[in-house]
Amino acid sequence: MANAIIQTTTINPQNVLQYQASIFSHVNFAQAATAFATELCIEYGFERVSIGMMKGSECSIEAVSHSADSDTKYEVHRQLSLAMEEAISQAVSIQSPNSAPTQPRIAQANHALQKMTGHHICSIPLTHQHDIFGAICIESLNSNQIHLADLMSVIGLIAPVLQLKWQSETPWYARLKQVLVSKMDTFVLGKQGITRPLILLLSLGLIALLWIPVTYHISAPARLEGAIQQALVAPDHGYLEQAMVRPGDSVKQKQVLATLANQELLLEKRRWQTELEQYENAYSTSLAQSNRVDLVVNQSKAEEARVQLALIEQKLQHTQVLAPFDGVIIKGDLKDSVGAPLQRGDTLLTIAPSASFRLMIEVDERDISHVLTGQQGQLALVSLPNQRIQFTVARIVPVAIVKDERNMFEVEGMLQAKQLALLKPGLEGIAKIEVGQRHFIWLLSHRMIDWFKLNLWSWGL
Repeated sequence: MANAIIQTTTINPQNVLQYQASIFSHVNFAQAATAFATELCIEYGFERVSIGMMKGSECSIEAVSHSADSDTKYEVHRQLSLAMEEAISQAVSIQSPNSAPTQPRIAQANHALQKMTGHHICSIPLTHQHDIFGAICIESLNSNQIHLADLMSVIGLIAPVLQLKWQSETPWYARLKQVLVSKMDTFVLGKQGITRPLILLLSLGLIALLWIPVTYHISAPARLEGAIQQALVAPDHGYLEQAMVRPGDSVKQKQVLATLANQELLLEKRRWQTELEQYENAYSTSLAQSNRVDLVVNQSKAEEARVQLALIEQKLQHTQVLAPFDGVIIKGDLKDSVGAPLQRGDTLLTIAPSASFRLMIEVDERDISHVLTGQQGQLALVSLPNQRIQFTVARIVPVAIVKDERNMFEVEGMLQAKQLALLKPGLEGIAKIEVGQRHFIWLLSHRMIDWFKLNLWSWGL
C-alpha cells in the first residue's frame, strides 16, 4: 500500500542525547528549536520540520528547519500555524493524506497545507505532563519517510527539554497566567466533577448578589462635647491664689472653683475707708461752721470714696470664681499655675453640663452629600465598645475643617441614649450614620467611579 506507515523501529538513544545536547548548546529558544528541527529533518530525510508554540489561543511558528527566519508573514507559515492548532485542539497527531481512515480526524487545515505544498503532512502535539504547549509539523515528499511511532517517541523525550527552554524565556507574568488558566481548566472540567453549568449558575448567583440592596452606613470618627461650654475668665488683673478643681471634676452651682489674690484690694479698701471717714468728718465740721464751699467739696469727695469702696467690694466678690451651673470641668488645669500673674479676660476654666451632650461627627467631604438632618445613627465609644448609643443628625456645619490633610465637615448629632450617666465630655469613638438603601455593587465601586468622574472633568473630557 503506497501510503502505509512503516511499523515502529527501535529509536537510537544516542540520537536523543544528541538532540538534547544541541538544544542546550544554544542561548535562546529560537536557535535551539531551529537546530533540533534541522537535525530531525536531516536524520529522517524530511523536506521541512516546523515547531510552533502556544501564545494564548494561537500557535506561533518559532522555528523552521534549515532556516533562521520564522516570520509569519508568509502564507505557508500561516497555514502551518492553523495545521498545528488543529492537532493541538484535538490533542492527537494528524496526517494528510490520512492513511488510517478507521480513526477519523478533523484535518481541514492539514489537508489545505498538503494541497498548498504538495508534501505529506504530519502534525504532532508537544506534550509534557498532560499539558500541550506546542506542536511539530513534519513535511515529507514520501509518506514512507514518516515513522510515526518513532517520531512520537523521540518528540516525547525531547518535549520536556523544549518546554524548559521555552519557559526560561517566558516572562514571569506570562507563566503565571498559563498556570492559572491550566488550574482553572482542571477545576472546571477535572476530577472535582464541577461542570460548566454549575460554574455558570454560581456566577449568576454572585452577580445577583451584587444587585441586592443593603443598608449603607457612613462611618466617621466622633467625639462627645457638652451641649453648653462656658469659659470662666479672670475678672481683673491679679494673681492666682488657689485652684480647687481640675479637669474631669464634677462641680455644683455656685461652688468656688478658684480664688485670686485679694491683698492689694483689701489695702485699697482700707485706704478708701480712711479717706471716707476724713471727708465725712470734714463735712460735719463745715456744716457746723456754715462754710458752704467746704461743705460741697467734702460732700463730693465723700461720695467719690463711697463709689470707690463699692467698686472694690465688687472686685473682692469676683476674686472667687464660682460655678455657674452643675457640670463637669473639661478644660483648665490650674494646679501648676498658682501664683502666676493673670490678665483680665484670661481663660481659667471651661465647664460643661454633666447631663447634656452633643455629638460631633467628622464626616469626610466625599460622603457629606449623603448626610441629611433627621437621619438616624449609632455611636460606639472607645470606653464603651459593647454598647450602641442611638443618635439623630441635628445639624450639618457648612464649614469644612482640615484634619489629617483631608477636608472634613462637622455633623452635630443629638443623643437618644438612656445611659447618659456613663458619658463624659471628651469621649471619642466611631459613629455610623444610616443614609439609605444602596446596591452592594454600588458600595464596592462608588469610590472608584467618583474618582474617575472627577479626573475626567479635570482632564476636560
